[in-house]
Amino acid sequence: MYIIRSGEVQNVLIRWSCSCFLILSKCIRRYPPSKRNWIIAGVSCIYLFYVVSQVAHVLPQDRFSDRHKFKRTRGIFTPKFDNAFQDATGSPMAQNADVSSTASPKYNVVYITLKSKRRKPAIIRGTVRPKLRKKTVSKNKRIRPNTLNEVDKGSERKTRQEYESEISPRPLRNVYHSLNINTHNSDTDSHYSSIRIYSERAPPWLSKDDIEALRFLADCKITGIKEVSFTGRRNLLLFESLADAPLNSPGKYNHVGDDSVCQGRCGLIKRPLDMSEVFAFHLDRILGLNRSVPAASRKFSFFHDSQPSPVVLWDPSLPPTDNEVQSSVRMTWGSYQHSLKHRCWHRGVVPKAESGCSSIHHYEWSRLALFDFLLQVYNRLDRNCCGFRPRKEDTCVELGLHQDCADQDSIELVHIIHRKHDPRRLVLIDNKGYFDRDEDNLDFKLLEGIKELPEEAVSVLRSQRLREKLLQSLFLDQLYWESQGGRQGIEKLIDVIERRAKVLLTYINAHGIRVVPMDRST
Repeated sequence: MYIIRSGEVQNVLIRWSCSCFLILSKCIRRYPPSKRNWIIAGVSCIYLFYVVSQVAHVLPQDRFSDRHKFKRTRGIFTPKFDNAFQDATGSPMAQNADVSSTASPKYNVVYITLKSKRRKPAIIRGTVRPKLRKKTVSKNKRIRPNTLNEVDKGSERKTRQEYESEISPRPLRNVYHSLNINTHNSDTDSHYSSIRIYSERAPPWLSKDDIEALRFLADCKITGIKEVSFTGRRNLLLFESLADAPLNSPGKYNHVGDDSVCQGRCGLIKRPLDMSEVFAFHLDRILGLNRSVPAASRKFSFFHDSQPSPVVLWDPSLPPTDNEVQSSVRMTWGSYQHSLKHRCWHRGVVPKAESGCSSIHHYEWSRLALFDFLLQVYNRLDRNCCGFRPRKEDTCVELGLHQDCADQDSIELVHIIHRKHDPRRLVLIDNKGYFDRDEDNLDFKLLEGIKELPEEAVSVLRSQRLREKLLQSLFLDQLYWESQGGRQGIEKLIDVIERRAKVLLTYINAHGIRVVPMDRST
């Protein structure tokens, strides 16, 4: 008996299938391409059907029969049991536990669908970015000066934008950031400093002593107010602060003298009409003259109807001026012109006794004339208003002095003052300027006899940066800034000074006035 092995059967089947494939391929090649494609597609469909039927027989039957037992709820597939499945006490599975133990166990599979994470956030159109709320600092909380890191960054950016749009006529290089210093002050309604310092440094034309003096005038705790009377002048009103008195401090404005008027540290209170003295102080520092006394604005609730008033630092180093012209050096217009011709103390040369020179250096008159011309302060050099057409409101008209211009050489100068320890340099006080005087009525007598002007001051006038510097400097005094109507009011004052500066520059060229460097120490 011939036995056919399984290996031989497989070989026969393979050979037969290969021969059939070759025969079919030869037959298919005889047909045109269109019929050939149809034949290949039909054979492929038959083969696909055969494969699918074989796979269906191999898979378990219970998966397809129990598919209806599952339901989908919110992406989670949970088994849905029929009523036949009961608890363990009465279920058929529990009754046939012995049979099911031998078979493979079945598990209840739970399918969980996960939503794909969005790579980019959704773009919501029409949304508005919420506004940043400015932090409110309680009154009892004390803010330390020069701690910029403790200030909220959002409010810092907002403050920088407001500051740049407020004071800069053009984009500024150095933008300064605001510091509110909380000082106890029972005489003012505000609980923060009205001296606004930006960045870690103040403007370069203001010294450390200037900033310290401005803060004292605006923020010190007043311990007393008293009235001081002097012969030949109106009574002075001083406010005193013992808490802020200098203790062995060698500062510029802390000279201790034998003056018994002020026991601690004092400031001179002036009328609200004299507010231009604050402007004059900042103009003096910007021009590099450094001859005026610090002045700031302050409110006093007990008089002047709480209007801002200029306060000037009381300097005990100034000698008492009990005379009528309130000067430590008494000079007439004639002697003043004589000293200009002799160039007293120029280049350190001691003047002769018969020259009639005073202790004031020659360059001081040049600084004084330039400063007074820009502000039109006529009280010092033109007391009787002989160089312009005065108005009824001017002091010379009220006192009847404008009628005594026949003998001008005998008219005495007013407010010619120097410090006790420095007789060569002038100290400019009572710097009340006049901004309502047109260019066709300027007092050119203030420039009479002047042959030189300080180079530093004239360079500022020519640089076309006077407006920018005045805006930066005056913005430090918040109370003065607001009392003049903000930037709009300050711009009007600067317009007047700029027009006068152009007139002065034209005068310099027309009269051949030399512009020479003048050391601040002389």
